[in-house]
Amino acid sequence: MKEAGVDAKILELFRAGDGFVSGAALSRLLGVSRTAVWKHVKGLRGNGYLIEAVPAKGYRLLSSPKLLNRLDITAGLVTRRIGTSLVCLKETESTNAVAFKMAEQGAPEGTVVIADSQTAGKGRLGRVWLSPAGVNLYCSVVLRPAITPVAACQLTFLSVVAVARAIENCTALAPQIKWPNDILISGKKVAGLLNEMNAETEKVNFVVLGIGVNLNMRLSRLGEGLLRHPATSLLEEGGVEVDRAAFARTLLGELDQLYDRFLQEGEGPVRAEWLERSAIRGRSVRVSVGTREFTGKVQGVDSFGALLVLLEDGTLETVLSGDVTLI
Repeated sequence: MKEAGVDAKILELFRAGDGFVSGAALSRLLGVSRTAVWKHVKGLRGNGYLIEAVPAKGYRLLSSPKLLNRLDITAGLVTRRIGTSLVCLKETESTNAVAFKMAEQGAPEGTVVIADSQTAGKGRLGRVWLSPAGVNLYCSVVLRPAITPVAACQLTFLSVVAVARAIENCTALAPQIKWPNDILISGKKVAGLLNEMNAETEKVNFVVLGIGVNLNMRLSRLGEGLLRHPATSLLEEGGVEVDRAAFARTLLGELDQLYDRFLQEGEGPVRAEWLERSAIRGRSVRVSVGTREFTGKVQGVDSFGALLVLLEDGTLETVLSGDVTLI
């Protein structure tokens, strides 16, 4: 087992128990000597983990570093593709930009880039995504599906549903999906997705799934740009701070399962779950597309993610992009 793998396994064993884990047990479960166990514990302490050692009892984890790090996220992560290569940064302009460049240089499918903060985080239509340090999750995932460029928008179903599932697994909150790529809690935006693609005429080279989730940010830190579109965080809505590493690990696991199903069965099953979770299906909405604006009732989404809106005159409008507001 590689050194980083041993460290991750030690952290996993600490979290699986409810108290001390003996050096003998760690040695047996890891297949290394007790001296090696001690060296790994010492190394983890050097990386900011507070680990207590008590004679005749063993070791226990008291706290982890505040910065998101690879060891915390991968400890207990079991995936086929997503997260098998994981880069954690203290700060970057944009995780999407980093992941996109890595993909251009040949990064394998499933590569994940996570940053503790972003200085130029961005959302859909070039909007700013506030990305302060220490409170939220900002990540990007490289995928290389064998699909046509026109089908790449189907991947939005995956990331949105994965975030909704992760919120349900890590909190007592009930997320809903708002077309095209927002997650709402009580009608307020808690997460946004931004996909970027590199493709040829008939072939997708890669897609970067950008995911931003407001986990522990207080409303006082939200800027005026976001306040125009009601925003919130999981902490504000649930009253409980969310473990960022655990949330990231859960999200990557859910995304891995959904992507595997997408490759085997197509977009149908994931789109069906997207529709079940939709906050606007059957609702009256106002749609703005450029300078055009119209109202109607949402019928659903088609297989490529376009919104289907029934107008008052009976016309079924297919909306490929735009802003949607509930009436």
